[in-house]
Amino acid sequence: MHSFVSQFPNPPFSSFSLGPLTVHMYAICILVGIVVAYFVGASRFVKRGGDSGSLLDVVLWAVPFGIVGGRIFHVLTHLGDYFGVYPTLQATAYHVVAVWEGGLAIYGAVILGSVGAWIGSKRAGVRFVSVLDAIAPGVLIAQGIGRWGNYFNQELFGQATDLPWGLMIEKNGNAAYPPEFPAGTLFHPAFLYEFLWDIFGALLIIYVAKKLKLQWGKVFALYLIVYSTGRFFVEAIRLDPSDVYFGYRTNQWSAILGLILGLVIWYVQSKRHPGLEDSVYLPSKSKEESEETTTTK
Repeated sequence: MHSFVSQFPNPPFSSFSLGPLTVHMYAICILVGIVVAYFVGASRFVKRGGDSGSLLDVVLWAVPFGIVGGRIFHVLTHLGDYFGVYPTLQATAYHVVAVWEGGLAIYGAVILGSVGAWIGSKRAGVRFVSVLDAIAPGVLIAQGIGRWGNYFNQELFGQATDLPWGLMIEKNGNAAYPPEFPAGTLFHPAFLYEFLWDIFGALLIIYVAKKLKLQWGKVFALYLIVYSTGRFFVEAIRLDPSDVYFGYRTNQWSAILGLILGLVIWYVQSKRHPGLEDSVYLPSKSKEESEETTTTK
């Protein structure tokens, strides 16, 4: 009966070996998400009159910035998981940078990833807001795919539950397993909730953006609003350690700020740019010039 109730058993592995190389499923999920985000963004960017090469130039800046930002934000909000835990400074430094072990904060990735996208946009001669609007739905899909990495790492799950879709988590040797729960306890699959919300949100954004002809950064604003709304509620059921301020977890406050920022961007851009963009390229750079720059790099 127990095996019938559990619809999500713990994953059979979290990594595998290719010769001397250890491949982590968490890293694969992140990489697949990045690829999907690029192709979705490239399709949307080309439909707006841009070229995929220019967008690739932007992505090559945004991705490393985003990974660094996501890791920094995660470590800063989980200092107790890294400092004062390991016997040597070298061991601490290793685990701080060991992204493959899990731990990329989405809001940190969005913040520094946007900085990288701004730099890349300037270099490619395209409008920063046009790039953000093009990639926003794909980024949300990528975030959902990335959540499967938490499943393979057996981390960031929700509260205990007796619902039919309860998630089995391995207790032995899993530092993320709450010691107060006995082995065999089922937990809310928080990763699955966020995955489903992200996919639904991406489709909703694409539909609304097309219906309302959203430009000038308003698609990105809608992304912040949609994602932050879902993240606030999913975060509320998670059991992983987190600082709590005035009754809300750190990432719930991040979600609140993300929602507010999205509303502000929508309001400001609607006031400043009531019409449509004339081009995804900066006024000083044409499509042909941008393609030539991309080719000669």
